Amino acid sequence: MTEKNLFSPNDTGRGIIQFQYQISSQLLDIHLTGLSEEEYHWRPAARGLHVSNDSGIWLADWPESESYEIGPPSIAWLTWHIIYWWSMVLDHSFGDETLQRESVPCPDSASEAVNRIYQLKELWEASVATLSTNEYHERARTNWPFSDKPFYELSAWLNVELMKNAAEIGYCRFLFASQQGESLRP
Repeated sequence: MTEKNLFSPNDTGRGIIQFQYQISSQLLDIHLTGLSEEEYHWRPAARGLHVSNDSGIWLADWPESESYEIGPPSIAWLTWHIIYWWSMVLDHSFGDETLQRESVPCPDSASEAVNRIYQLKELWEASVATLSTNEYHERARTNWPFSDKPFYELSAWLNVELMKNAAEIGYCRFLFASQQGESLRP
């Protein structure tokens, strides 16, 4: 199968990607609004990706695989994951390309995580807004998690990752709420 460039060098493709980003952001907003500390630290299963406090430093688990056996992630882990990949993309596209996973801090509270996500969101929007249409089609800024692709493909990947993580947070909140409801029944 040959790879086709679906976007012409005009702003149509950029507009589509921006529209998808706005939808992904709205879904994230819905699922982060009113996030409680209890929901944030709740584990949906005994096994799954989570965060832990190691002598006052919060650390996120890192999966050795992406198999289903690892279990579902907690909201604390999911919000850290958003912070991780967004920080990495920003540093490797608009920064000095030195940031490593181990250097991305894990927030200890829901409010800290939500605030950091919104800071990254603002930084992303401001950074992308500076790009010309030609720069949006160039490969120079696409350095993580993949390279040698036009920047618009990185933007599209970010939209998908944002939508996926937002949906996972929402699903986890539904599970938490339903479990709480079951414990309140006589």
